[in-house]
Amino acid sequence: MQSVIIISNMPNVKLSHLREGNPLTNPGWYFLAAGVCCLICINGLRTNNLTMVKLRADVYQADKDDGDVRGTLTNLQHYVTTHMNTDLTPSHNSVYPPIQLKYTYERLQAANNKPVSNEQLYNDAQTYCEGQNSTDFSGRNRVPCIQEYVSTHGQAAAAKPIPDSLYKFDFVSPVWSPDLAGWTAVATIALLLTAIVMFVLRRLHRHQTR
Repeated sequence: MQSVIIISNMPNVKLSHLREGNPLTNPGWYFLAAGVCCLICINGLRTNNLTMVKLRADVYQADKDDGDVRGTLTNLQHYVTTHMNTDLTPSHNSVYPPIQLKYTYERLQAANNKPVSNEQLYNDAQTYCEGQNSTDFSGRNRVPCIQEYVSTHGQAAAAKPIPDSLYKFDFVSPVWSPDLAGWTAVATIALLLTAIVMFVLRRLHRHQTR
């Protein structure tokens, strides 16, 4: 019953402070300010994306040149995870994960498949087996140990597959970030809501003054 009385009395609320000449209650100014903030926000989003593209290119270049892949990848990860509109996946590319270090992987594969010299392998086996049985001065009983070492540490052991995590990466961009783009997005929404409220209040004021 009380709510009905409040609603019925709303047309009698005095809105005299919403005069037409008061700039603080003019919705047009708020719409204009929202438009300016929106343009700044768009430029900030574009800057975020362009910076991400540059950092991603640095990673690819370091990968190709065998440079500081870890450093460039860390810089990219930090930027993407702290700035909005930095999705790593290009619109024309459906490959996932988006960062695939082709050249690093190929170098790892080449090193993984590199044959171990027989002389080095035998020396390593002899050193290992001597440590396992230092009291055997004749060395005759070390032959089985050496054979086992060679079979487990030779080419077959070196050719183990490399995990994908060593050369494939993806980082998630936040929906909102406290940077220029993020704060101007908040300001744009706040100004638009204020403009709508002022517009509605002015309409009510005009309706009362008729």
